[in-house]
Amino acid sequence: MMAQVVSSSSRDYYYYHASSLVCNAKPQSPFTSTFKFRRFPPLTPKNLTLSSSGSCNSGKSIVIKCSGERSGAGGRPAPLPPATSMRRLLESPGVHLGPACFDALSAKLVERAGFDYCFTSGFSMSAARLALPDTGLLSYGEMLDQGQQITQAVSIPVIGDGDNGYGNAMNVKRTVKGYIRAGFGGIFLEDQVSPKACGHTRGRKVVSREEAVMKIKAAIDAREESGSDIVIIARTDSRQAISLDEALWRCRAFADAGADVVFIDALASREEMKALCAIAPLVPKMANMLEGGGKTPILSPVELEEIGFKLVAYPLSLMGVSIQAMQDALRAIKGGRVPPPGSMPTFEEIKDIVGFNAYYEEEKRYAISTSQMSRQRGFSPASADVYSVQTRAQDNTEQGSESGQDPVVEVITPEVLNDYGAGGSRDPFSGIWSRTLRVKITGRDGFEKLDVRIPAGFLDGLTNIVPALGGVNIKELLDNASEEVGGKVLLDFNDTLGDRIQVFLE
Repeated sequence: MMAQVVSSSSRDYYYYHASSLVCNAKPQSPFTSTFKFRRFPPLTPKNLTLSSSGSCNSGKSIVIKCSGERSGAGGRPAPLPPATSMRRLLESPGVHLGPACFDALSAKLVERAGFDYCFTSGFSMSAARLALPDTGLLSYGEMLDQGQQITQAVSIPVIGDGDNGYGNAMNVKRTVKGYIRAGFGGIFLEDQVSPKACGHTRGRKVVSREEAVMKIKAAIDAREESGSDIVIIARTDSRQAISLDEALWRCRAFADAGADVVFIDALASREEMKALCAIAPLVPKMANMLEGGGKTPILSPVELEEIGFKLVAYPLSLMGVSIQAMQDALRAIKGGRVPPPGSMPTFEEIKDIVGFNAYYEEEKRYAISTSQMSRQRGFSPASADVYSVQTRAQDNTEQGSESGQDPVVEVITPEVLNDYGAGGSRDPFSGIWSRTLRVKITGRDGFEKLDVRIPAGFLDGLTNIVPALGGVNIKELLDNASEEVGGKVLLDFNDTLGDRIQVFLE
């Protein structure tokens, strides 16, 4: 079934003949019906509203309006699936540049810089995660785990490095399905044998033509079985392993098998790059600009677009400059200096990059007053004051050296509830209200996070703020210490975060 596409600004209209459609839903009105199609052009959502001047079997033309936008929380447009975003990018004019990331932070920086997509580099991920070479040492599970952290950190589509699929065709299917679940918009699959080697290094070997093509077919099947439209980028390393002619043959075969993009790694000249773009003209091509001295000549985006490339990868820029910057900083620190101001962002800029400001803004949506908190949790007003005091102490600690203020606080003569607990009586704890406890928290970095004195009866409320104190039997501790002089240490331990928590009887 063919469709005529007419574009008008941001909307696309697909014209189908009604007699060729099969309804799977009752009409909403005599003139509007809802249909679901198994496969559609990439810009088309799966659930569409069709308008016509007759019923489904009227034989008249039907207009399908595809805006591509869905409603999300708060009335905001819901983000498009990563694969849909990636396909829109492939269909948009021009050449598209994609730096390689290796963790969530580097991916976030790519997005903040205004790029439309990024991809993961097995070379950089192996270096960042293991400090080991890209020789097949990084496993499928490790790549998937790292990749999921990356895709969750950004809203732009990410192309995942699937290496050689981590085995045979069945392994390829598992890999593709795993990358779909991890949120990737695309996946690279190459034809190297196991263990693989980095593309611009020695020792590369490729599988047979037949196995290479069968792996791409398996990837297509895995995509269809998952109901996804993940972009499959088929890569061959046969240019260096065998010959340019072999690499061109494989790319044609990959395109015929259904690959969305084809890519020959380590092309050695501009002429070889042109030869790649001349085959399978309807399938987009990708170029790899290996920074720092690879086999492929480094060309400008304008030159690459003129040759015919759609995607351009920059695999080493972020990893390379990160290594250099860390080495420079370490040399400075070893020499008794800190990196100069222009060589690193300010602390405020770093906090903004990792999301502190966005977090604080969103946190305000769920903030409640201390009076609301005391009503909801059954605190007395003084207990709510303890929460407020602790929060202020933590804020002061974060400012640390900037403020120079002592975070020690003290609550004096607090008000208490007339009732204690669900039974309406403070017994058998009535005696502890005359005892004072000092709660001190010291971070693993040695800085004091909290130092507060409270009536012993409030410690149950404080456990809502310091969960590590949960389950402490206050009455038993106080009974055992009833004859002791002030200053006795009741508790002294480290929590799961490494903070030291101490409780003293004053």
